[in-house]
Amino acid sequence: DGYDLDDDPARIEVGAVHAFLSGSYWAEGRPRSEVERLISGAQRVVGVYVDGAQVGFARAFTDDMSAVYLADVYVLEEHRGRGLGIELGREMGDNGPYAHRRWMLHTRDMHRLYAKLGFGPPSERVMERVPKKPQ
Repeated sequence: DGYDLDDDPARIEVGAVHAFLSGSYWAEGRPRSEVERLISGAQRVVGVYVDGAQVGFARAFTDDMSAVYLADVYVLEEHRGRGLGIELGREMGDNGPYAHRRWMLHTRDMHRLYAKLGFGPPSERVMERVPKKPQ
């Protein structure tokens, strides 16, 4: 439908990513400088584009040996419902250099989408330490 997925880091529109993330529930208020560092430090980024404009994004970071973390995944609301989230997830996980690694992520509301990509509930071995909120 005229959409393009691209993993060229130079093509990522940092301003567009920051505009979305700084209003998201998981990265609300995140400063642009932090978004820039997270993008430049990611081992893989994928953007979704239509007519030259970025409308989706995902990044991954890894230890390059065994585990990959999927983060900051989004598709702009006006472009949802076209399967772009699934395609973005497949491009990140199945078509890149980390296809045969253990992938992890956190989500509050997209469990059904990620289940289609093979994600499930954590095993009995997974633990998490959540940072304390500043007082």
